Amino acid sequence: MTAPWGDPLVEGVTTAVYTVPTDGPEADGTLAWNSTTLVLVSVRSGNATGLGWTYGAPATADVVAGQLAPVVTGRSAWDVPGAQEAMGRAVRNAGRPGLIAGAVSAVDIALWDLKARLLDLPLVQLLGACRQDVPVYGSGGFTTYDDAQQDRQLRGWAEELGIPRVKIKIGEGWGKAEDRDRDRITRARNSIGDGVELYVDANGAYTRKQAVRIARHLDAEGVVWFEEPVSSDDLAGLARIRAAVAMDVAAGEYGYTLPYFGHMLAAGAVDCLQVDATRCGGITVWLRAAALAEAAGLELSGHCAPHAHAHAAAAVPNLRHLEWFHDHTRIEALLFDGTLGPAAGSVRPGADGSPGHGLTLNTGRADPYRVR
Repeated sequence: MTAPWGDPLVEGVTTAVYTVPTDGPEADGTLAWNSTTLVLVSVRSGNATGLGWTYGAPATADVVAGQLAPVVTGRSAWDVPGAQEAMGRAVRNAGRPGLIAGAVSAVDIALWDLKARLLDLPLVQLLGACRQDVPVYGSGGFTTYDDAQQDRQLRGWAEELGIPRVKIKIGEGWGKAEDRDRDRITRARNSIGDGVELYVDANGAYTRKQAVRIARHLDAEGVVWFEEPVSSDDLAGLARIRAAVAMDVAAGEYGYTLPYFGHMLAAGAVDCLQVDATRCGGITVWLRAAALAEAAGLELSGHCAPHAHAHAAAAVPNLRHLEWFHDHTRIEALLFDGTLGPAAGSVRPGADGSPGHGLTLNTGRADPYRVR
């Protein structure tokens, strides 16, 4: 199926939903969970299929099928930004932030993968690489872990995988367990030694003054990254904490639209902008957010879902790193073939020459977890 001028068209859009139990109880400062759901989108043109995904509620698949598939089907497979614009207009009255943004993101990622596969190119070559190696940081360290679990995970990243930067969750119980937070931070430093960067993520659990107080202990332990010390909606609070503490303040993972990142940057709220391609609108908007950050003189970091970000991350000059998040690396390796593995703290997307983002669904492993 092609347009009169020869462009291949998007011929079909389908969805599947997979829920994978965690390998143990997990929680951060403000939420606990025991499973993670991946919503997969497949877009087809001829013999080529592109895959995209987001993490969120199963109802995301209904948005794709009911509101987005009719918009992108029949469009040129080359014109991904055009499809992004059409999807944005289609969901105007439904309300884009949240679940609907995840649906748009998954379709956008799938369309970029499809385009690269039709051209038989790794996605990074289609986007235009500016680096071969994409740094990652190990992320997990859940507040539910006991001392042995935390130590084992941190040493696994630092010693076995050679990742020179790791992150743990703090802010347990909405900031009600400061003593345990401090103890876990000290234990984390003891686990990794002085040669590995230590990051923490409070997931918005603290008050403003509480975050500044905790930051004194973070500084003493050489912590260099303080993520969401307060809610990411509190831009004034983030800016004040940023001015008061030594370590970099990071936020932005809950950005569902490009203007959100513009507001965050204008407020001077962060030292490093976090952007999630599975939430913000896909690779199209992720690249635009990277340009906003570069214009502001800041780096950006890809939030979670490392295989959804890796190729785009290699295409921006102001990348700091990607989050090698325990849940998502585990799920992506389970459901897909072609996943990446860190070497000396980095991954190298497209190195094997596989077209698109290089991932294919392994139905044999995935089907036991399919719920829709």
